[in-house]
Amino acid sequence: MPVTVVRLNLVDPAATSGSLSARYRAAVEMAAYADEQGVDTVQTEEHHGSADGWLPAPLVFAGAVLGATRRITVTVSALITPLYDPLRLAEDIAVLDLVSGGRLVTVAGIGYRPEEYAAHGRDWAGRGALQDEALETLLAAWTGEPFRHRGRTVRVTPRPATRPHPPLLVGGSSRPAARRAARLGLPFFPSAHLPELEEYYHARRAEYGTEGWCLMPPESTPLLHVAEDPDRVWAEYGHHLLHEARTYASWQPEGVRSAVRSRAADAAALRAEGVYRVLTPGECLAYAAEDGGRTSLVLHPLCGGMPVEEAWRSLRLFAERVLPRLEDSGRGSSPVRGAGGGGI
Repeated sequence: MPVTVVRLNLVDPAATSGSLSARYRAAVEMAAYADEQGVDTVQTEEHHGSADGWLPAPLVFAGAVLGATRRITVTVSALITPLYDPLRLAEDIAVLDLVSGGRLVTVAGIGYRPEEYAAHGRDWAGRGALQDEALETLLAAWTGEPFRHRGRTVRVTPRPATRPHPPLLVGGSSRPAARRAARLGLPFFPSAHLPELEEYYHARRAEYGTEGWCLMPPESTPLLHVAEDPDRVWAEYGHHLLHEARTYASWQPEGVRSAVRSRAADAAALRAEGVYRVLTPGECLAYAAEDGGRTSLVLHPLCGGMPVEEAWRSLRLFAERVLPRLEDSGRGSSPVRGAGGGGI
């Protein structure tokens, strides 16, 4: 059955400090409401230096959501791990794992924007080595035992609650990403439907003698908005959906593959393309039943600066008219399935 996701990245190209503060508070309230209604996961992501305020601190936001909820999983898809001090990152994730009871899932991405590395004083050309160090440090740190790090012996405490370590996947659309996941015995999360990359991952895993699994996105993972009148939403708010689609596409160089990449130049083309969809509750249920119900429903209520009141309308319609009609058995089988987004 479908996994249900509420995606929140806090973009708002026309934000003031006051309106952005209200948007952040609304996002946490939406996450709490989604938790109460039985949504499987909140998904967030990471980008830096964006003029529209694209969320730069997903672990801080995840902490706020985890503190406001009791059941729902929070997936960071993706965290740009080479931008972090790996020891501090191990501590932060361990604390979030403890406070949430293991409800934080981290997809470790390498990123695709050189300017984000430059802003953080990181070497873009050496990003592969930085990613290796970050992941190896996390796995060693979470054992709670002393280990060697940059020429000295260190120990990270507290140890996380989840054994053997908090949920950690390697994201990406390249062979080096798949090979890295296989070598470390970590699950692999391709950023798009890439069966050939899954095959490569399992072949390398067999060579390394490691355990692991691949979380393959479906061929189509549209970002959804639910409305009684889709024509009204496209007419009044289609520019918000287009803003995110065009911004995201402008960041991605050729060769980077994503489940939610759009090539649309205007709202009409975006609607026809189908990457972003505005559906009635009935249409949403029909979509959920496609492919034997193995799809994901990724609701994106605040997309591209969508007004908070319209975002609430979409979320409530989803909770009141869609969720009750989805069969409970089997739903929520994976906390990160369907979570497309930045940073991988």
